[in-house]
Amino acid sequence: MKYPLDQAYPLTQEAIAFYQRNRYIKLKNVFDADTLAHYEKLISEKVSELNRQSDPLDKRDTYGKAFLQIFNLWRESEDIKDFVFSKRLAGIAAGLMQTEGVRIYHDQALYKEAGGGITPWHADQYYWPLSSDKTITAWIPLQAIDLEMGPLEFSAGSHVIVDGRDLSISDESEQKIQQRLRVTDFRHVVEPFELGEVSFHSGWVFHRAGANRSEQTRKVMTVIYMDKDMVLKNPDNEDQIRDWETWCPGAKVGEIIDTPLNPVLVELA
Repeated sequence: MKYPLDQAYPLTQEAIAFYQRNRYIKLKNVFDADTLAHYEKLISEKVSELNRQSDPLDKRDTYGKAFLQIFNLWRESEDIKDFVFSKRLAGIAAGLMQTEGVRIYHDQALYKEAGGGITPWHADQYYWPLSSDKTITAWIPLQAIDLEMGPLEFSAGSHVIVDGRDLSISDESEQKIQQRLRVTDFRHVVEPFELGEVSFHSGWVFHRAGANRSEQTRKVMTVIYMDKDMVLKNPDNEDQIRDWETWCPGAKVGEIIDTPLNPVLVELA
């Protein structure tokens, strides 16, 4: 069976304006139930196969309790590659960012186990040696997610805040960023996700997720995109050095990140 991965999504001007203002958006009916059921099975099997986390939750630190994290599944399975390289997803990413096209930075499965802890407040781009803010993550629940499962939470419009950008995901980031956001007018958004609903958020918008208080695993696949003309910058921290070596090896500072691991997924006419 062929799944509708490359059909264009009807992205409205209102949606683009909402994203540009808030740097996040949730879109309904991005994928249908059959497509999600098919790829949930494939992704979950691969996560189970590749997971090396064996410590019980109570023996892990805050980051370890937040989720099981498996990277670049597109390199592990041709079928999963079809999903990650979906022109439907990539077209939404390019349209929201208003770029002429996007490359993949990397993908990651984020499975928050039953009883798993919070994902602390953070901005993703702390980890990325990328020269502009033309970055976006598609957060794709593989099932409906209610509030007790720990859906993604956003501080709408918080991409304009510089304080906290130097913090990795940690107890410190949860405390300091939360404290900073308390004295702003940015709207805190935490909502359930319907089946087929996908969120997109920029690299500098602050976000978190609550603990999984349910008895089932919260299963999410993510794809991180960047402007097709993204240039590698001098890393600001050791995490950015690791990202350079891992996700775009061979890329050179000051040049467009054009490596075999970062192909262009869509170009808009």
